[in-house]
Amino acid sequence: MTVQVIDEYVVSGPDSGPYAITTGPDGALWFTMVHSGRIGRLVPGEEPTSHQLDADSGPTVITTGTDGALWFTEYRAHRIGRITTDGQVTEFDLLTAECGPFGIAVGPDGALWFTETAADRIGRITTDGEVTEYALPEAGAFPSAIVAGHDAMWFTLNQANAIGRIGMDGTITVHGLPTEAAAPVGIAVSPDDGSVWFTEIAAGQIGRMATDGRITEYPLPDRSARPHAITTDADGRPWFTEWGANRVGSIASDGTISVHDLPTPAAEPHGITLGPDGALWTALETGALARVAPAPAPGTTANTNTHQRNAS
Repeated sequence: MTVQVIDEYVVSGPDSGPYAITTGPDGALWFTMVHSGRIGRLVPGEEPTSHQLDADSGPTVITTGTDGALWFTEYRAHRIGRITTDGQVTEFDLLTAECGPFGIAVGPDGALWFTETAADRIGRITTDGEVTEYALPEAGAFPSAIVAGHDAMWFTLNQANAIGRIGMDGTITVHGLPTEAAAPVGIAVSPDDGSVWFTEIAAGQIGRMATDGRITEYPLPDRSARPHAITTDADGRPWFTEWGANRVGSIASDGTISVHDLPTPAAEPHGITLGPDGALWTALETGALARVAPAPAPGTTANTNTHQRNAS
């Protein structure tokens, strides 16, 4: 996808910290504001709204559950949260204290699976709030992002330099990375072939693990870019954020990488998702959401790098 248009929509003050983003069941974009303890909602073209949690709860990653609500991790409050599309919030305590939940995703079994960064565990919570935790085989692994595959969950082990897999029966397998101290963070599964794509934030690379376990790493043009989150677009192509370089990028099946500067300097892009309008959307920690649109059709026009302010 050739990108010609990146629009930014201001959704909070510069200190609120939009962090992760997902498309909700109501056709809106839902996002976390990690520094102010809020969950935000934006319908493109309308004013943003938000819902206040405990100010120091640290809402981090957010996803849509099978029950039609949004589920999110509270990194600093060590809880899992649930918010309905009309703003009703429920919070669930976890079994392990001070566990630092971070990534969360819906599993093939319909439950929510999450990582516990400080406890070396993978957690599972049903939509009625029943929690189970599974210990990892290595201490200090710092499990980070998590995503569903066909019959298992895949997750990054940031400090163990590995990709993990947990089956629905709790069986865990760990795959070490070729590059030392690569520090993987974001992770996505290809809808086409089931391969696992991930970011290596410390190595400046994008990794791919094929279904046979073979790992290939693709260096970014800027190795200091600090790639963070990754997702796939409507065509199955992986897109990622470059937190340290103020860019978003994509990678083709042959490994060809394209990167695109964001309009506002030092915007700190974090989470990225496929939006309800078919565009890619990324959360900018400095207070905005950025829409990454495809090139206009021949004979049409579009503004390039338009900065739109939809809220003060």
